[in-house]
Amino acid sequence: MQEKKVNVVGVVFKKYGKKYYFDCHDLKLKKNITVIVETERGLQFGTVITDIIQMDKNKIHFPLKKVIRISTKKDYTNYLNNIKDEKQAFEKCNELIKKHNLDMRLVEVSYTFERTQLFFTFIASDRVDFRNLAKDLAKIYKTRIELRQIGPRDKAKEIGGVGPCGRPLCCSSYLYTFDNITINMAKNQNIALNPTKINGACNRLYCCLSYEDDTYTELKKDLPSIGQIIKHDGKEGKIISVDVFKKSYKIETDEKEIIEIYANN
Repeated sequence: MQEKKVNVVGVVFKKYGKKYYFDCHDLKLKKNITVIVETERGLQFGTVITDIIQMDKNKIHFPLKKVIRISTKKDYTNYLNNIKDEKQAFEKCNELIKKHNLDMRLVEVSYTFERTQLFFTFIASDRVDFRNLAKDLAKIYKTRIELRQIGPRDKAKEIGGVGPCGRPLCCSSYLYTFDNITINMAKNQNIALNPTKINGACNRLYCCLSYEDDTYTELKKDLPSIGQIIKHDGKEGKIISVDVFKKSYKIETDEKEIIEIYANN
């Protein structure tokens, strides 16, 4: 029996925001089309960033929300009005933060498309008691208010900046999701474990450490590990360095002699 297929597309709600998948059923969608989608928070205005993808329905382990429609001129006008009001809410919230003397920095304010909820995203070094702030905001905007604290990676993504490579931060220019970055990736690439060399603007490990990690792992398959004891031409030595590009490694013998050995020889 042939498995049923479902048509899905990837949608973001802001530039380089997190990508979510939606059931587009029979709608003819393509990249850069704006749409109205159903979410757990209500309707949202978003942009399609993928072509239509066919997925096996039986392999989808969660119910997909739907693309309601391709956006209209009226939808786009409402979206622009929301953006304008979000900017005003941003300024008002900052006034209230100062009034309540809260140690927090507002990052973003966003409405749901139908204005049923208003979200305030902020960063702070510690937990913040924002109950009185939330009450004041609810009195002003007469809708459901949600304040959400985000972490350092999300902060860098929202604020942006320039990396040591001289290019805009990956997270704020094209990354839609954050990969799991580990210190072993730096070790695998023989990068000095100096925080100033491997930490980004968010003070967390560089996202780009993951880009070539698989390549380094593949290149090292036929090479020994540093610290390993081997014999070569009757001499025993300890591996002190590995060069994945030259496909070579160096050993130090008991007589303190350094020998470079090529894996292909």
